[in-house]
Amino acid sequence: MSFSKLNIISPILKSLERGGYKTPTLIQDKAIPIILSGKDIIGLSQTGTGKTAAFTLPILQLLTMENRETKFRPIRALILVPTRELALQIEKYIKTFTTDVNLRCACVVGGMPIFKQRKAIRRGADLLVATPGRLEDMIRQKDIEIDRVQTIVLDEADRMLDIGFLPAINRILSMVPKPRQTLFFSATMPADLKGLCSRNLVDPVEIVIGRQKVVADGIDEKVLFAEQKDKLLELTKLLKNFQNKKVIVFARTKASSDRLAKSLIKADFRVDAIHGNKSQNQRQRALENFKRGSNPILIATDIASRGIDVPDITAVVNFDVPEVPENYVHRVGRTARAGAKGNAITLCSPSEMKYLKAIDKLLNKTLSHGGPDLLPSKENKRSRAKKVKKKTGQPRRLSSKPIINKGPDEKKLFYKSKGPTNKKLGKSKPNKVTTN
Repeated sequence: MSFSKLNIISPILKSLERGGYKTPTLIQDKAIPIILSGKDIIGLSQTGTGKTAAFTLPILQLLTMENRETKFRPIRALILVPTRELALQIEKYIKTFTTDVNLRCACVVGGMPIFKQRKAIRRGADLLVATPGRLEDMIRQKDIEIDRVQTIVLDEADRMLDIGFLPAINRILSMVPKPRQTLFFSATMPADLKGLCSRNLVDPVEIVIGRQKVVADGIDEKVLFAEQKDKLLELTKLLKNFQNKKVIVFARTKASSDRLAKSLIKADFRVDAIHGNKSQNQRQRALENFKRGSNPILIATDIASRGIDVPDITAVVNFDVPEVPENYVHRVGRTARAGAKGNAITLCSPSEMKYLKAIDKLLNKTLSHGGPDLLPSKENKRSRAKKVKKKTGQPRRLSSKPIINKGPDEKKLFYKSKGPTNKKLGKSKPNKVTTN
């Protein structure tokens, strides 16, 4: 199958050929003809399968074939995305085609000078790529009008709902006139997204690509069990194995991202951090350093990672297990893009086992276990019991009952200890998880 068989017009075909794009991916092959027919779409496909081209190419063609009555360029297509990085990435991709089809694209996102974005809108834009927050700001200030929008796209729709954009999306959708063409693209389909689709799409065609495997086949997934205090040591060992290779390390918070970056820099690793507290210039500089390989390790939070589309990322390391299981899919999708191979390694502490179980449930499998053995040895049991006796005067009794035992081929990982009892009061201290 080639793009020419999808009824793509020749100017776009020339741009595709110039960019080295020869064969459409599965989501592109299925979605492009349906979008060209004017129907609404729910496109479900894992990260890195080419969803951006699946909606931008047919939208560009539809806009090109429509005759403009005046020189004025009203916004006729609106693409909503969750983060600045993803918006800038889509804008850059669209601009590789706009000169051949005489269209203009603008981008409005938070964290960047608004006066430049106003200037781009005033020049006229056929397509607008936007984050919901900045778009609403500019609509309130009457810089932008979306009453001529004919096609609206929600890209990474599940992620926009995860980070609290649902009210803003509802308001924006209510401003876009009907009838219109509405396209939802996502890697997962949470309940909130199902409700949003049912309220805003008319007889949508649902395209499901590879849902039996939420994570791409080319990703080698592993879990390493370690105490939280030992994770940094385990991470440094992993990074030495991936020396001079591009690696993204995911941390749960902005503060932990900065702390982790500082620790790795002290250990002589070339590192940058990217998160919401960084300015757009800092984020762009970090991404450029990462793409060039001058700083091959990138520490990121979930929100800031959207829009990182680097084809040769060797590994993704979850320094913190994601609390939302769908975030695991988005994280590991940064590697093994477009059919390549990659590694996804998760460092899991005892307190994070509940999050790991939720990921197992989502993926409908048990992630392969490896790494340091946390089974307490007899020597460690005795040493811990001595410490307790020294503090309380009574030895702590260690139960042989495991909290976690995944199967006959795996060792018991975490053990529960019974706290010292107080016979006089008839009470016992609450159970605690102890590991060496």
